[in-house]
Amino acid sequence: MPSLARFIRLLAFAAAVPPAIMAAAQGPSPAAADRTQGAPAQTSTDSSRGPSDSAPAMESNTPAVTSAEPLAGVKLSGYAEASYLYSTAALPGGPIVGRSFDRFQDQATLNVVKLVLDKGFAPDKLSAGFRADLLLGQNARLIQSAGLNLGDHADIEQLYVSFNVPTANGNGLQFKAGKWVTLMGLEVIEDVLNPNWSEGNQFLFAENFTSVGLEVDYKWNKYLDTELRVFNGWDVVQDNNTHKSFMARLGITPDDQTVIGLVGYIGPEQANNDDADRKGVNVVITRKFGGQVSASGQFDYGKEDANAALPDSTRDAHWWALGAWLTFDLSAKLGIALRGDYFDDKQGARTSAAPFTAPFPGNLRNKLKSGTATLNIRTWENTLLRPEIRYDHSNITGAFGDNNDQLTFGLSAAYIY
Repeated sequence: MPSLARFIRLLAFAAAVPPAIMAAAQGPSPAAADRTQGAPAQTSTDSSRGPSDSAPAMESNTPAVTSAEPLAGVKLSGYAEASYLYSTAALPGGPIVGRSFDRFQDQATLNVVKLVLDKGFAPDKLSAGFRADLLLGQNARLIQSAGLNLGDHADIEQLYVSFNVPTANGNGLQFKAGKWVTLMGLEVIEDVLNPNWSEGNQFLFAENFTSVGLEVDYKWNKYLDTELRVFNGWDVVQDNNTHKSFMARLGITPDDQTVIGLVGYIGPEQANNDDADRKGVNVVITRKFGGQVSASGQFDYGKEDANAALPDSTRDAHWWALGAWLTFDLSAKLGIALRGDYFDDKQGARTSAAPFTAPFPGNLRNKLKSGTATLNIRTWENTLLRPEIRYDHSNITGAFGDNNDQLTFGLSAAYIY
């Protein structure tokens, strides 16, 4: 298949899974750490962008489908969040242009109630698990995938089953089928897990949200892990063409203070067009300095052949972006997070009339800059209170209402369970 050959050439760094499944190791191995974006893939429970815990597989002499305790080991988690945002540039009655979940001007917003059901797998034996993430609230509309419509205020963010085959190193080889969040980026859909409250430009314009397909994960040792995916396409449940898309991630953990994530992707994403590939790379590096300070950087480059969003649909589109984060834990109850990012949409393909919930005007090039400062307050148990100030700039005249710039002030309140 031509697209598969292109995928293999592009993603040579992660083109192999173990040549043969080894005999199971004697005795259990420690659970691998949970993965957020830029961290190594976990092995003892399903990989995700939300909170998750491991649980051993259920012991039974009968098939799991007839077990007397089919929900044994299933864990419930999630969070609830509301917020308020004000922009100095938004037009009366209009959205805050270029923003994601924080797009409602001068309004209190019922952002989300998220419910997660998670059954982990045991990496040292044949076992299985699942994860289901249901998102309710005003955040849901932005991330919904084409072909799955639960209404404007609901979405199945993730729903997948994991099958583990034991290996000699005790980490297991995992096969997954269903819908998952992207492998790209530092920031995730669950903003309570991000350094800042608002999502940055790279999250919104350089990455997909979710995909549906098949995945193979393997943790080679404490330094290297790989994730390989074949899926229907970016943010679609029902494929919009006849070719599949591919994405792979190589996780590198040189020491316990540093994590590097390298992602490559390729595949046609335009409706009824099997030839116009979207391809690119995503790099995330995170480094901790002691227990209170952390720094992260992200680079994105993307290209799309014969982009239908351009005035001349035979032209290719290109974009690139840089982002940096710095977090300080001033105490156990108080932290500060700083972010700066730059996104260069060279032909305007990624930002023209996007995001659809709060779109920029059509353009031939959009150079976006933003700077954000967020307080993370944890005075009350299981809560996160986040006042935030953010500055945005575009080279487009009138990008934000009648201005090139906008300043926003926000406050988010979340309960995490």
